[in-house]
Amino acid sequence: MELTLAGAAERLNAADRILILSHHFPDGDTLGSASALCRALRKLGKTVSFRCSDTIPGKFTFLFDGLEDVFYPLPEGFTPDLIVSVDVADVELLGALREEYEGKVDLSIDHHGSHRAFAKWTCVDAHAAACVEILFRLIPLLGVAFDRKMAACIYTGITTDTGCFRYRNTTADSLRIAAEMMEYGIDAAEINFRMFETKTRARLEMERLVLDSAEFFCGGKAVMMAVTQEMIAKTGAKDEDLDGISAIPRRVEGVLAGITMREKEDGNFKVSVRSNPPVSACEICAVLGGGGHPGAAGCTVEGPFASACRTVRKVVEQYMEKLSCSTAAH
Repeated sequence: MELTLAGAAERLNAADRILILSHHFPDGDTLGSASALCRALRKLGKTVSFRCSDTIPGKFTFLFDGLEDVFYPLPEGFTPDLIVSVDVADVELLGALREEYEGKVDLSIDHHGSHRAFAKWTCVDAHAAACVEILFRLIPLLGVAFDRKMAACIYTGITTDTGCFRYRNTTADSLRIAAEMMEYGIDAAEINFRMFETKTRARLEMERLVLDSAEFFCGGKAVMMAVTQEMIAKTGAKDEDLDGISAIPRRVEGVLAGITMREKEDGNFKVSVRSNPPVSACEICAVLGGGGHPGAAGCTVEGPFASACRTVRKVVEQYMEKLSCSTAAH
């Protein structure tokens, strides 16, 4: 059932014990949304806990300063009367938590146009550049005022999902909300430095290997890069070192579709597609059972590597051919 913001606020206000879920491979938006919502609900005196199937990357831990006790279970024997997911477009994105929570999520708050309803109630705004933009509008409806820490969460979600306001999903609202959050005294420059300018040596080594793996096709309009388990072992890279790797292929001049094939521990591949107009990453990933946004989308493809690459490449080639025919017709 689709809810308005007021309807979502009503459900949240009615609950006393709330569990918040984020998606796997957590980023600044899902974590910023979770922390901002947790802080707002705790201001109302509610008991709130948080779960993510993966470890929180080091650069995002500041979002939970003062909330160290939020991580599940809290307290012992904690049983939620409302389970909420934030920035989760599909139940599969719960990762290892899917089996435990599928069919049990009460409220899903999300901003993906490709959202596949899996919760009892859904509050989706596909026009929002980041899920935190929805939280920005929702939190005041709970009767809670923003503070500096909540503002930092909202800002982080926006800056990470818009690529520091460089991506095409950036809207005037995104900039207005970010500006308002800065008025709470957050250090936006430090947040942006932490998110975009700081790299570990493992990250630099990984970028070198990823660039070496590049294969161009479709006349140079598409490029595929790889992140294999062998590369991860060689560099000693952690999940947080891989954040943002998927944005590299799209930066190549003339590339309309940049694909990153990231091998998971089970041998399957997390496919990230980043695109430039007129190519839609979401349309490409939809063919492979995934989704996302026009400029950024993802899906999962079964390994082994060679087979997975062939599968994705074929879909991209067919899409490009169809797009060329469509463009020519006009």
